[in-house]
Amino acid sequence: MRRTASAVWKGKLPAGSGTVSTETNTLNNTPYSFQTRFENEKTGTNPEELLGAAHAGCFSMAFAFALQQAEFDPQEISTRAEVEVVNVPEGFEIPTVSLFVEATVPGISEEKFQEIATYAKENCPLSKVLKAEISMEATLKS
Repeated sequence: MRRTASAVWKGKLPAGSGTVSTETNTLNNTPYSFQTRFENEKTGTNPEELLGAAHAGCFSMAFAFALQQAEFDPQEISTRAEVEVVNVPEGFEIPTVSLFVEATVPGISEEKFQEIATYAKENCPLSKVLKAEISMEATLKS
């Protein structure tokens, strides 16, 4: 199985701009720029928020599967990923990704919930591919 996405960039930084697209056309020539990446411009996207969305989606599915394997029935899993970008002497880097998880899982103890959440964090494919420190805050909703 392979999934594809593409990006086109035109011009120099910071004045240039680009677009990103996915094979599903969920993103289709979606704009991104220096401003959407480093200056909080909200018209368009940026690689870090796309990475965060991908990681949040991947984790939520991995957590649901891990809960199912442990014979729990998750009603809802909501995950927000914060991708930290810092400017270091060598350029920009992503030192941390923080996952904030809220889930409704009937009949599970807090201890078991945390154990399965940690397992899912460590075994979701995007967690495995990232070299950043990945932290997580999991909240069990009743």
